[in-house]
Amino acid sequence: MAGAGAIAITPASATPRVTTIPAGPEPTLVAVNSCLYVGNGDASLSILGSARVAIGGPPTDLAVDEGTGSVYVASEAAGTVTVLDPYGRIRTVIASGPGAAVVDLDRGKNRLYAAGGATGSVAVIDTVAGAVVDVLHGPGNGFGGIRVDSGRGVAYLTNVGAGTVEVLDLSSGEFTVSIPVGRAPAGLALHEPSNSLYVANSGIHHLSVIDGASHTERARILLRSEASSVAVHEPSHTVYANGGPDGIVKIDGAAGKITGELSLGINPGGIAVSGRTGTVFVTDPLHDQLYAINEI
Repeated sequence: MAGAGAIAITPASATPRVTTIPAGPEPTLVAVNSCLYVGNGDASLSILGSARVAIGGPPTDLAVDEGTGSVYVASEAAGTVTVLDPYGRIRTVIASGPGAAVVDLDRGKNRLYAAGGATGSVAVIDTVAGAVVDVLHGPGNGFGGIRVDSGRGVAYLTNVGAGTVEVLDLSSGEFTVSIPVGRAPAGLALHEPSNSLYVANSGIHHLSVIDGASHTERARILLRSEASSVAVHEPSHTVYANGGPDGIVKIDGAAGKITGELSLGINPGGIAVSGRTGTVFVTDPLHDQLYAINEI
């Protein structure tokens, strides 16, 4: 496989600046827009510096509409997607079928895709009407992550049991390609300008890099530990994953090389990066807090 093999680690160019931020109990998810949103283990969503909102079930994924500021919170146990305004006020709760675990937006079409964590189904939600308008049926018995490429009209979903990424054609509603990756693929991050998809394989020590044009795994980046969450800073094509030694790892996406690591002394949870500032946010479920990190 091209790109497979050991990769030398280049020391970070500056001393990391790390700030701890109190969050709710057992935070596992984080998303950032103009506000910072954290999904907690007590079935709540924290809007840091503002409010904490009960959402009816433990959150399993977040999506934020950068245009409207609306926040979508999936709860696999409840089978719902809760929709909030940017200030944490609940607009509606959408029944999305059994196991609505992971979500992402097709912003140009006012559609939200909610994929089942224990089923191969995907609910298509009209974000204007706040209702499910279609249910698609895909391969496998559950999805661990989803990313929508609105410009190219496709969505990528990790098929945890099969060790593949499934490609969904959004115009036809058909699954068209299965791409083999590593064991137990989970989180996904998309760098749209280069059409590169980064896949966190939670059952093996490498990050898969998929070429969106050919729908093939073009490289594997070896990590110190398994990763379940990955995020990309689009302006710099810098990738961050929670596959470092008790911390996170920084990757030059264009070169496919690890350029920095930061040990946090914990098994980190969700990871997100601000497109505006480049600040990286990582949840610490053990200590009920969040790390804000600069200059890894």
